[in-house]
Amino acid sequence: MPTPRPLRATLRLAALITLVAIAPLPLAGTARAQSEAAALVAKPVSLPDMAIGQAKAPIIIVEYSSLTCPHCADFEENVFPMLQSKYIDTGKVRFVSREFPLDIKAAAASMLARCAANGDAPKYFEATTLLFKQQGPLMEHTTETLKAVGDRFGLNEQAVEACVKDQVLLDKLTADQKFAFDELKVDATPTFFINGERLRGAMAFEDLDKKLAALLKR
Repeated sequence: MPTPRPLRATLRLAALITLVAIAPLPLAGTARAQSEAAALVAKPVSLPDMAIGQAKAPIIIVEYSSLTCPHCADFEENVFPMLQSKYIDTGKVRFVSREFPLDIKAAAASMLARCAANGDAPKYFEATTLLFKQQGPLMEHTTETLKAVGDRFGLNEQAVEACVKDQVLLDKLTADQKFAFDELKVDATPTFFINGERLRGAMAFEDLDKKLAALLKR
């Protein structure tokens, strides 16, 4: 699959910066800095946010991930189900998923998830969950895997091909990734913003659980 030119430079830069997760680092700065970061994270982006959970939840988690990132897949498989059960489904957390593709295969997969969902957030999360589970085949047999996943969501071969070649969608994906890199300093996946606080890298549920419980006590 040829690499679309508009995304090539951004993807190369992101891929060169990090191919592995970076250990979580605390966000330095004052409460004001965190508040400003939260405002930036909340700003509208080119693509509509895919979010689940109560809109007025006291905690908002924004995750930037890549569908070819193994640490993101690990979070999806081992952490997210517990996060959803304990915090999202109970109205305590609103979870926003944003794309930060580290390579063209991840970009194509993200575009497919958008097309499969057609604006339906739960369906988007269903699609990304499936794509994370198929990460190995996605890396080794990209075209065939995208077609197979697309078929699960009622997209035939022609629809999948049209989706991953959609220049308008690609341009929006590129613009959002550039905003994340330039303004939010996202340079690794996964990167999380929890009420504006940036946490970079893989996170165990136990650590996340402690942080969320502390925030809810404030």
